[in-house]
Amino acid sequence: MLLQSLGVLLSELFTTLVKRARTVTGEDVLELHTHGGTAVVRSILAAIPYAATNENGKPDSCIIRYAEPGEFTRRAFYNDRLDLTQVEALGDTLSAETEQQRRIAVRGASNVLPQRYESWRQQLLFARGELEALIDFAEDQHFDESPTALIASVTEQVHGLQAQVKAAIENASRGELLRRGISIALLGAPNAGKSSLLNRIVGREAAIVSEQEGTTRDVVEIGVDIGGFYCRFADLAGLRMKSTALGVEIGHIEQEGMRRAKERALIADVVVVLIPVERAPGDNGQWRSHLEINSEVAATLKQRDSEKQSVVYAINKIDLVGSTENVSRIQALLQQRLSDGDLPPSPLPVMAISCTSGLGQQQNPNDLQYFLDNLTGLFKDMTAASGLDSAAWEGSLGATERQRLLLEQCSSDLRIYLDQVEQDSFNQKIDEESVDLVLAAESLRSAADCLAKITGKGESANVEEVLGVVFEKYASEH
Repeated sequence: MLLQSLGVLLSELFTTLVKRARTVTGEDVLELHTHGGTAVVRSILAAIPYAATNENGKPDSCIIRYAEPGEFTRRAFYNDRLDLTQVEALGDTLSAETEQQRRIAVRGASNVLPQRYESWRQQLLFARGELEALIDFAEDQHFDESPTALIASVTEQVHGLQAQVKAAIENASRGELLRRGISIALLGAPNAGKSSLLNRIVGREAAIVSEQEGTTRDVVEIGVDIGGFYCRFADLAGLRMKSTALGVEIGHIEQEGMRRAKERALIADVVVVLIPVERAPGDNGQWRSHLEINSEVAATLKQRDSEKQSVVYAINKIDLVGSTENVSRIQALLQQRLSDGDLPPSPLPVMAISCTSGLGQQQNPNDLQYFLDNLTGLFKDMTAASGLDSAAWEGSLGATERQRLLLEQCSSDLRIYLDQVEQDSFNQKIDEESVDLVLAAESLRSAADCLAKITGKGESANVEEVLGVVFEKYASEH
């Protein structure tokens, strides 16, 4: 009658009551099903508040109101339908743009991570309990093990647990590459073809291409899906000496662009070095193709972080080379320079491309598609789960940055414990008399609290502090 009195046709709507046992939030839910027209939905939403009015006949906002951002997810958390790791995975699912991002979100939404974290927390609680029993009852009770043997047993467990936590941290970092995207810097001399390559990859004129040197002055970044991986390609200013061969100083704007290019290249996950084919007259009057490695490019590569960055080499403009044999010769020369240590090594072979030929058959080793397929293979290696049993650790790729930071704190607390009980760190010997069991037990408590904060479950006094941030960031609901 209420809806009818407000002009809503009853034939346009029917209701379904879903009991709490079958809902995501763990509470009874009343669903209203109606036509999807904007005006129809608006009229129903306007009528609903009048189902509960105060003595003045106005809607009672204390009884019926709009949900706050993330409120349904918050209720699901409090009703034990989701833990914090699954809430974060829900946010990742909603924001996923590529297939790999979707997959990592699915991994995070499973029970693998929370079960693993809870198992570790229980191990720490048990180990801490053994130490505290030793503190409180060592003089009054008879233990099956000597205090030294008991401490050694706990320490062995902590060593094993720390190795697992470190593996989880490593995989979380790899998973973060999938989540935020792989940063790829296109590095090279002016007119090496960086902007042309970027345009061919994204399929549009994203960067200005000109025969004039120094056209690109700032970083041009474009996000694109390559084989299911979200990649952030950065077209950088060409690097060259500050003075030309004629002694002319290049402009301040171009110098600033070069500074930014070097800075960006040194923080990229992958640096693609483009080396163009140069042509010069030979002794017999024939044009001869050769490569020239820019000294500024080589100097920048030497500053890279070899632990975190991968370098890929691509010879560009091979359409200027007369034959396949010449292409192979040039590739072999560059590969030799890598072998000699003149340039940083690469996980991929030296590739040869031409930005004028576009994307073609995968089998053609001198084609852009072959180049992209090789990059995709590198991305798979960079984001594969590490550990003795990689399949068992795939779930940890779904760990978020928040989880990784807490895992690092947990690992640090475990390290503090080991430093306290192992006086001879080289031989891992334990001196019972010099071990401060109170501090050792406190380190285990702190490590367990870090794991509790990850899932939002268990005994941790500070879990409430992270709830608002997690729900606002990962579960904005409409």
